[in-house]
Amino acid sequence: MARLLIVEDERHLAEGMKFNFELEGYEVDVVGDGGDALTRLAPGPPGGAYDLVILDVMLPGIDGFAVADRTRKAGNFVPILMLTAKSLPADMVHGLEAGADDYLPKPFDLAVLLARVKGLLWRRDWARGDAGEIDRARVGAAEVDFRNFQIHSGPSVFPLTLLEAMLLKLLVQNAGRVVTKGEILEKVWNVSADTQTRAVDNFIVRLRRYLEPNPRSPVHLLTVRGAGYRLLLDAAAAEGAPPAEA
Repeated sequence: MARLLIVEDERHLAEGMKFNFELEGYEVDVVGDGGDALTRLAPGPPGGAYDLVILDVMLPGIDGFAVADRTRKAGNFVPILMLTAKSLPADMVHGLEAGADDYLPKPFDLAVLLARVKGLLWRRDWARGDAGEIDRARVGAAEVDFRNFQIHSGPSVFPLTLLEAMLLKLLVQNAGRVVTKGEILEKVWNVSADTQTRAVDNFIVRLRRYLEPNPRSPVHLLTVRGAGYRLLLDAAAAEGAPPAEA
């Protein structure tokens, strides 16, 4: 089973989560502050890699938003599920943009938490192509390696978060057609299609930096006004495509 890291300073809550996840067959480590979490999540940690992190936001020292952000900047793209009493939409967006892959407000039901963890691990496997799905794709001169969550473009290698990989895979699977923002929110973010957020737009901007020869004038990953986004896999297709916004 998967190996989890729980980052939670409320001792009784952390122990309860550890107990229940171990009953489900997971291997679980627990730390109580952001500094210890960053040590565990640093490249090449002594205890080995984790499959998923359950991360509280309100931590002593370094908060969960900073832990997620620093973990991503250090090159660790392990799936992160944030747990927090901060439940406003703006908090959710802040968490996702800091690098979290899912967001569960406190108080939460244990069954919901277990389901969210299973869902994140399933989404990771789907994005990688572990269930017979495509595991590689070429977009122009860039090659996407879904199994390792990387984009190879010339001499550069760009690591992908789980959400970036899932978004790109959804676009690849629907190459040539418009994918709506609502569809992306439901299938990638696992939230309601009418959620008001610019997180999707920000992720599209980041993917363009990895895929496009000139991200300011995209020819592959296009915005279609009032509709959504269209991915064109080759420049020839892009030249014949209907007008779209950058």
